[in-house]
Amino acid sequence: MFQVRKADVTARIPPHVFFFVSAVFHYLGPAFAVLLFSSVSVLGVAWFRIASAAVVFTLWRRPWRIFVRSSWAQRRILLALGIVLALMNACFYLAISRVPLGTVGAIEFLGPITLAALGARTPRNIGALLLAAAGGWLLTDVRFGGQPLGFVFAFANCAFFMLYVMLGHRIAQDGGAAGIDRLGAAMLVAVLTITPIGITGALPAIIQPLLLLAGIGVGICSSVIPYVSDQLAMARLPRATFALLLSLLPASAAIIGIVVLRQIPTLIEVAGILLVAGGVALHKESKD
Repeated sequence: MFQVRKADVTARIPPHVFFFVSAVFHYLGPAFAVLLFSSVSVLGVAWFRIASAAVVFTLWRRPWRIFVRSSWAQRRILLALGIVLALMNACFYLAISRVPLGTVGAIEFLGPITLAALGARTPRNIGALLLAAAGGWLLTDVRFGGQPLGFVFAFANCAFFMLYVMLGHRIAQDGGAAGIDRLGAAMLVAVLTITPIGITGALPAIIQPLLLLAGIGVGICSSVIPYVSDQLAMARLPRATFALLLSLLPASAAIIGIVVLRQIPTLIEVAGILLVAGGVALHKESKD
């Protein structure tokens, strides 16, 4: 009865609302994470993000049951996604500790546009790739001299984000609760993956209640709310519509960077972000 009522409530909410929630929290959580960098190491904050999300999914969905019911082929996908989630988040935080959030957010979307162009080599997707590449060039050219290592991590995050899109699409094929359960199972793998490199940096915050709560808040804002919102939006939005809405994310990263972190972009950086956003809006995924 409770599950039916919950489904009725989510069905009454327009799917675009779920996407808007995801768009806000996708970069609001990382923005708060940047504020923690003065007290907790970068990898320690990344560990908090994944560990707190894993705890929430464990208590909420009991995702370990997925491994019991899955075939070995399905388990391989969950293991791969978990490893990708851990490395993607680590690279993302290492990048935003050196490069403005808006720039990292724009570079992140070069991967999905490249995937679309490779999957469907249409004039539209080639044009989208050229737009995004031009935007990426502007963003990296204006900043590369100051923080080259930051861009190494930003492009590594982009590569892992491509893998996340591919694997995430495979676990979301059934939509709804099944996709969320598989995401929770992958998050358990992710926390095991990142613990060896992140737990040391997180230990000082574990004994300080305020920092501990802040770290947990980053995980909920960064991984639980946006990922669940994405699943609820993707279950009801056509893929083409969802892909079009993704063009809002580079802009939302820049706006949150301005409001929360006071990272004011230059005109060239604004142009680069808009070019990437235009590429995301223009590209069209192949029908597979």
